[in-house]
Amino acid sequence: MGYKVPVGISNKHLHLSEQDLVALFGPGHKLTPYKELVQPGQYAAHEQVDLVGPKGSFKNIRIIGPTRPQTQVEISRTDARALGIDAPVRESGKLEGSPGLKLVGPKGEVELKAGTIVALRHIHLSPAQAADAGLKDKDLVDVKTYGTRPLVFEDVLIRSGDGHFREFHIDTDEANAAGLANSDEVEIVGKK
Repeated sequence: MGYKVPVGISNKHLHLSEQDLVALFGPGHKLTPYKELVQPGQYAAHEQVDLVGPKGSFKNIRIIGPTRPQTQVEISRTDARALGIDAPVRESGKLEGSPGLKLVGPKGEVELKAGTIVALRHIHLSPAQAADAGLKDKDLVDVKTYGTRPLVFEDVLIRSGDGHFREFHIDTDEANAAGLANSDEVEIVGKK
């Protein structure tokens, strides 16, 4: 296939529902952009919250805007162990049966009953980029990395549609295993 894609490493972060934003930051509060992200319309917000699990916690975790219909926390397997939860590897938005956490903001707390996942590694592509690569939404591909710790990531999900742009998303555990940094290039080498 030979289609190259830049890497975007996802550190722990969360997406908030409007209801949870109000509970954590107060009525009328709106997320304020700190840094635009590669994915169109998405941004890292100035706002941060604490994540509290049964075993541990993380302070000042960045919120990604804009708000979504349902709150979703994305962490690595290492983070899950530190928090004391068993977060499943899932596609974004597939939250049923996932563990919850306590979110602590400046104006209140939210006890999530579900919504914490380890994001399934995936590649964002616009429809034109997917067509150029001979791929479509929900395809699975193999991705080869290069450098001092080369490896092949299998079963990488393609996410294509409006609001997507060419980027390979992995978490910090996966990036460290492959010796990858943001903006490194990887190559799609096979389709399932």
